Amino acid sequence: MLIIGLTGGIGSGKSVASDKFKSLGITVVDADVASRTVVEPGKPALKEIEDHFSSGIITAEGKLDRNKLREIIATDPEERKWLESVLHPKIGEQITKEISESTSVYTLFVAPLLLETNSQERCARVVVVDVPKEVQILRTAKRDKVSPNQVEQMVAAQMEREKRLEKADDVLLNSGTIEDLEKQVEELHKKYMQMVE
Repeated sequence: MLIIGLTGGIGSGKSVASDKFKSLGITVVDADVASRTVVEPGKPALKEIEDHFSSGIITAEGKLDRNKLREIIATDPEERKWLESVLHPKIGEQITKEISESTSVYTLFVAPLLLETNSQERCARVVVVDVPKEVQILRTAKRDKVSPNQVEQMVAAQMEREKRLEKADDVLLNSGTIEDLEKQVEELHKKYMQMVE
């Protein structure tokens, strides 16, 4: 099976690109979605997190209180390590399961940290959605209603744009309109369809 990895910095337009691939009939496996799936109510990971951090980490609806968890791991590296040791294997299993169930001609695997976590090793090609830093900061600040300074910190925590581009097989440049980006996706889709023929 041909697996195409899609990544990009925060606010680069990964969701717009992956939605377009999906509209073309391609199965999209998203690492962020998988990471939420493994902590849904009734899942073993949620029970482990609750046992470790106490029931205060669970909302009244029985869901994981992500904000509370984020606050804890932001200030305590040991707790972050513990959480990653519990979640990463389960997220990996969930991604593998979803990829194996894919029925489209090729599968798109979307992961913000594709290159940072060496997850590109499961992909035949890597697509980077690229955007100039200034655009990235403005878009994310507007979308998430946070200050440009906060976005700059998030961007600084991710892989440098140049390094990401070096590792790309294909680049979707998203400095124009959504329609421009969707046209580029259509071109790549044609290319990948030829690769599987």
